[in-house]
Amino acid sequence: MEALIAQKYAKAIFATKNSALISEFAEVLNGLSSAFGQSKTLSSTLNSPLLSDENKTKAILDAVGDKVDTKVMNFIKLLGENQRLSLIPAISKIINAKLQKETNSYQGVIYSNKQLDKSEISQLESTLSRHTGSTISLKEINSDIEGIKVSVDDLGIEVNFSKQRVKDQLLDFINQAF
Repeated sequence: MEALIAQKYAKAIFATKNSALISEFAEVLNGLSSAFGQSKTLSSTLNSPLLSDENKTKAILDAVGDKVDTKVMNFIKLLGENQRLSLIPAISKIINAKLQKETNSYQGVIYSNKQLDKSEISQLESTLSRHTGSTISLKEINSDIEGIKVSVDDLGIEVNFSKQRVKDQLLDFINQAF
């Protein structure tokens, strides 16, 4: 249900047909989404029945600042009036996916337990770009995976080279042989 409502708000943003304004919406909503993700107290504050909707909206508008377009501010006010401020991360995700599709440029993530060289990352980017016909940029996240995992969610690509995966495939092969 939440995704359907967020889709309607994102559709309204794209109905403006102003690419600069859409980019500003994306930038502001991405900033707010990352703030929601980093701060558990912020998310719980937005869902709290103890604060009024006006106070929640005012807090978000203060965080955004007054240098944004009035349409962006009015959009945030509209979300606040309709008690939908918690939809900001979902709306942001939909906008990012659509912008990536329009520009044919996608963001991906590399999970690894060791730091990769810039040349290795650029080689992965060029290989994936060549196979998909899209421009792909990858960022690296340090994790506990023994190997490497490359994921581009919006394209549905996941490549995984890890000890655990090889072990699982070997066990499956042995089970199928018997």
